[in-house]
Amino acid sequence: MPYLRAYLDSFIPNFRRGANFAQGGSTIQPLDGEMFQLGLNPFSLNLQIQQFEGFKSRITELYQTGNSLGMEGHFPSPEDFSKALYTIDIGQNDLSTAVLSMTEDKARASISNIIDHFGSNIEELYKLGARTFWIHNTGPLGCLPYYFVDYPPNPGALDAVGCIRSHNELVQAFNSQLKDRIILLRSQLRDAVLTYVDIYTAKYTLIKTASTHGFGDPLGFCCKYHEGSPRGCWETRLVNGTDINPSSCSDPSKYISWDSAHYTDAASKWVSDRILSGSLSDPQVPISQACRRNIH
Repeated sequence: MPYLRAYLDSFIPNFRRGANFAQGGSTIQPLDGEMFQLGLNPFSLNLQIQQFEGFKSRITELYQTGNSLGMEGHFPSPEDFSKALYTIDIGQNDLSTAVLSMTEDKARASISNIIDHFGSNIEELYKLGARTFWIHNTGPLGCLPYYFVDYPPNPGALDAVGCIRSHNELVQAFNSQLKDRIILLRSQLRDAVLTYVDIYTAKYTLIKTASTHGFGDPLGFCCKYHEGSPRGCWETRLVNGTDINPSSCSDPSKYISWDSAHYTDAASKWVSDRILSGSLSDPQVPISQACRRNIH
């Protein structure tokens, strides 16, 4: 299967095999002023769904008016939308915002509201014809190098692997509530198939056993400025009137993290190989069978 083309891609896009409405740095909850100040993407999940709705509406209109001639090779048919697999991976930025702006107790209390927003968005997708969902939980936030560089933790705050215990406990609370909401949605959306995918276990296992799989320091990262800052690995930075370029390691495949918050291709492939088999899913079905309606 080819990579999905971004919905906002204006350069001869081909959506015949699907479209990507995801936005880097986005959240489940719509942004408020404080979240804006943290530099998050304003295209929260509800807006991504609105973009999907507009996309589907235009495709349907073109087919209904007979203006679809020549579209078959580049766009889905209206019937394809109910047969598609809707893959959703979101929530880490909501939790990261909570970690940086709230006490631990308030951050944990905010989870229920985030989950409510998520559940409403799934219901909205269902109303728009989505029937098969592949939903990732959130990975170990406390293992991202970002928190060690910008907010160095006390040694007592770390778990046996070296990750920040409280951050990961927050993520585990989120994942538990997410799974509970998916179970509830299964009872409410009777003809839908919702697969819960345990990304957390895949990523934490990789970090815990990094050397076994050919990776180096599991909490290190490849791309950084010379003085160690992880910010802006895709752009230059002005330091004392001089443009400073970020530098990358000689072999990114030896690192789990590319920069302080995103995985390398090598680590992402390792994780995807574990989840696509279905062994970390509820129910345990491989992605190749995820669209079968009788798996529950």
